[in-house]
Amino acid sequence: MTDILLITLAMTLLYMSIANRLQTYLNILVFQGFLLFGATYLTLTEVKTANLLFIMLETIVFKAIAVPWFIGYIIKKNKITRVAEPYVSNFASLMVVTLIILVTIVLSGSIKDINLDKTFFVVALSTLFTGLYLIVSRKKIITHVIGYIVVENGVFVLSLAVGNEMPVLVNLGVMLDIFASVLILGVFFNKIGDVLNDPDVNVLRNLKD
Repeated sequence: MTDILLITLAMTLLYMSIANRLQTYLNILVFQGFLLFGATYLTLTEVKTANLLFIMLETIVFKAIAVPWFIGYIIKKNKITRVAEPYVSNFASLMVVTLIILVTIVLSGSIKDINLDKTFFVVALSTLFTGLYLIVSRKKIITHVIGYIVVENGVFVLSLAVGNEMPVLVNLGVMLDIFASVLILGVFFNKIGDVLNDPDVNVLRNLKD
């Protein structure tokens, strides 16, 4: 069942690569949060109940509810247009993300470590690199924030592979990283929203002291 959830998570990356509207990105983030919630429940079978509840609460509250809602609030507050405005076509993005997944599958096959869970490895790296691709291939700063959250989801998947050994340490770091990054970037958007109606990286290149 865990493998099904992880494979579904990988499929959401393909859908995200061809999405044009910011609301679609947010819906995918919510769905990924619930997938990670289920994977957490099924994977961390050896941790204490209190630790498991803490990690699951972190997953459902921050990844599936708080972070997407906060990003949506930033979009509405700053009146950002709802189109993602990628630099490349949807077909090209789909091919790139597909290639990322295929490369990680080949890479995992070349590793002969019996302790390596290849499903976690493939999905974690695919999610991480897809997030990085979204950052470099989209014009709007808000999509860079979304890409960063996708990267964090990849880190979270990788942490689940060792979660039974050190659940609180790994996931507390992920939670604090997400919270701090979104909060700081949210403040950043609130400050520049009065100046830039629809900020993207091309506009920011023209800013001067």
